[in-house]
Order: sequence, then structure tokens, then C-alpha cells
Amino acid sequence: MRERRVSRGARPSRDFEAFVAGAAGRLLHTATLLTAEAPHDNPRARVLLTHAFAHTYACWDRMRGEDPYDRARRHLAVRFARGAWHRYGGLGRARPHPGSALARLTPQQRLILVLRLHEGVGEEQTAALLGLPTDRVHAICDRATATLLHPPREPAPTVAGPKVVPS
Repeated sequence: MRERRVSRGARPSRDFEAFVAGAAGRLLHTATLLTAEAPHDNPRARVLLTHAFAHTYACWDRMRGEDPYDRARRHLAVRFARGAWHRYGGLGRARPHPGSALARLTPQQRLILVLRLHEGVGEEQTAALLGLPTDRVHAICDRATATLLHPPREPAPTVAGPKVVPS
């Protein structure tokens, strides 16, 4: 009887391990895009992913037919949003990697753009997740896309005038 209990308890762990093995790479990439860190140096993204997996594991037995990837992605996005938009710090205080194309975007723009374009989450779902109107999500996504496609121009280099040599 005891062996059956142990094997029943081991199955969810094996299922979760298989889920993590399959989803970790993509979710880490998503978290790295959100934080706008360098792919090889992404400690904030790894913390976000660890918390998302911990939350998903804590809910694993109660997820009846729910997609664990969706659950982990939602938790990742909400945790990023709370940290990035927190008034007194969090993820918003840390500077994105300057080489990242997403570094020009605000945390909110990055979050919406990554959810919509990289993860393929619908406008309505993104709006519901973030508590924003759908048209606001649409406008932010459009603005973020325009910023990426048409970055602001660099200032023109200063041209030195002719040197005057005293005679």
C-alpha cells in the first residue's frame, strides 16, 4: 500500500520535471526579453523564471486540465509587471542591457510586445491579464512596434570649424 502512495506522489514530480525540461528554454527566453538583459547574462530573468516555476509547481496538483505553460507564462508576466511598475524599485530600477533592441522600450511596452508578438497571446487575453482596456493594449503594442522599427536618430556629429592659426 505504501509503495502505491509513493509512486502516486512521484508521478506529479516526474510530470512537472518533464514540463520544465520542455518549457524552460522558451520561458527563459521570454523572461530575458522582458528584462531586456543579455542572453548570456540574465540574472533577473532567471529569478523571474524560478518564481514562475515555483508557483506552477505549488499549483501542480490543483491544475485540472489547465495548461501549465500558460500558468507559468501568466505568473512570469504578472511578476514582471509588479516588479517593473512598483513605485519604489523592483525590476524597473535595473537598467536593461544597452545592446538589447528592447532596451528603448518601457517595461510596459516590453511586456505587451513580448506577450503579443513573441508568445502569441491575443489582445483580449493580454488586456485581461494586465487589467488594461483592449484598445490601450493595441495602442501600446503599436507604439512599441513603431519604436523598434523606426528608432530615434542619433544626434548629428559635431563638425569642427576651420582652425585659425595665429600669425
